Amino acid sequence: HVGANAVGVMLTGMGGDGAEGLKAMRDAGARTVAQDEATCVVFGMPKVAWEKGAVESLTPLPDISGMVVGYLEKMKP
Repeated sequence: HVGANAVGVMLTGMGGDGAEGLKAMRDAGARTVAQDEATCVVFGMPKVAWEKGAVESLTPLPDISGMVVGYLEKMKP
């Protein structure tokens, strides 16, 4: 519903169910980021999201919040 006015974040986890939703967000113009393998407890879901093309960037956990803030600042009217 919000397309390019959204940011999707995928953190550590198993499975792949969230990857489809994140892909739909990216296809609608949202910015997307997922936690990188080095900082994940379980890289399952971020890996699936990356493989599906749902993720723009695999990013270390400590850097994700700054990335999200940067995306949101660029969205300000």
